[in-house]
Amino acid sequence: MTPPETQSSTHESPTPSRWVAVMALTMGVFSLVMAEFLPASLLTPMADSLAISEGQAGQAVTVTAVVALLSGLLVTSVTQRLDRRHVLLGFSVLMIAANLVVAFAPHLAWLLVGRVLLGVALGGFWALSAATVMRLVAEHDVPRALSLLFTGVPIATISAAALGSYLGDLVGWRNVFLLAVALSVVTLVLQYFTLPRMAPGRPTPLGTLVSVIKRPGMAAGIVAILLVFCGHFAFFTYVRPFLEGVSHMGINELSSTLLAFGVANFVGTLAAGYLLERSLRLTLLLMPLVMGVTGWLLATLGGFSMGTDAVMVALWGFAFGAVPVAWSTWITRIVPDEAESGGGLIVASIQLAIALGAAVGGVMFDISGVLGVCATAGTLLLAAAALILVAVRTRPEASVDRDTLAATCQ
Repeated sequence: MTPPETQSSTHESPTPSRWVAVMALTMGVFSLVMAEFLPASLLTPMADSLAISEGQAGQAVTVTAVVALLSGLLVTSVTQRLDRRHVLLGFSVLMIAANLVVAFAPHLAWLLVGRVLLGVALGGFWALSAATVMRLVAEHDVPRALSLLFTGVPIATISAAALGSYLGDLVGWRNVFLLAVALSVVTLVLQYFTLPRMAPGRPTPLGTLVSVIKRPGMAAGIVAILLVFCGHFAFFTYVRPFLEGVSHMGINELSSTLLAFGVANFVGTLAAGYLLERSLRLTLLLMPLVMGVTGWLLATLGGFSMGTDAVMVALWGFAFGAVPVAWSTWITRIVPDEAESGGGLIVASIQLAIALGAAVGGVMFDISGVLGVCATAGTLLLAAAALILVAVRTRPEASVDRDTLAATCQ
């Protein structure tokens, strides 16, 4: 039975908390991120089976990111008249279809079709996630709910890397994607029985994106997001060469350090809710500051000892765990009346930053090695911290309560 309908505006007085629905959305995060990164751990067997190169198989990850960028920007305007419950359920159906197409793909073209479908679901889901959470829980619970939502990311990332490769050897890569289908079906069922009806608010044409980016402090925030995520992915893309070449870690030490990174990232995601309830500005500022200082410490002191390097990598993971939660909370505060459009801008910015981070890291790696990558990543993150300090706002230009916003949106 479908839960009762919520009020039509995302900015009306808070409805009773629906934590079970938030858990269902967290399951959606886990399923989507797991599916996104599975090809990275199954690259070789996928390439062999489809008779393509590993580089071609790697495009399965790239195409998903590109489509997710576009989907995040377009979803609000394309679905502006649809119940948000139906849209979110539609993304879960797309995820099931995407994994099925990949599991039975006879050649590269069908593999890419499946990954395009996943990109649509991924970008669309992330764009609507913060606005949906705003409608499910009371205003003061939003940071805690977003923290819970984002715990699905580190768990899925670790699972995709570890379980994906292990199960791929055990049952074959196609069966791993069939297991992902089963997980997606469970997600769909949970969301069907827990998500309430959420009627769309006022129409949001594509021009809304332009008007949102022009709001005071919004452009500075988007640039800061680009710098933070670009710095992170510049470092993270080359963390293994650093640990092997600078820290001189063997496979056991390397695996333990990466596991510590993942665990610390999970803990940081959980801690974000606690930190954000106390100060959004301090959390936005502190995390890139810690990561930037850590980047420079790795560049200057890296290789001093395996233990020291492992601790610094874990510290980086902890700090980054709070970053997506903090910026998602920021968008609900800075543009509460356009949280969906703002979420789309964040999704697009992060996807662009992933590509830029890997590219910048690659250039610096060729020029000055992995220590240069650490220094560059640290510089980008310290620049982000400086920008947040001087230019990023954490409140809209005019302070209006939710009821007033609701009235203006009718």
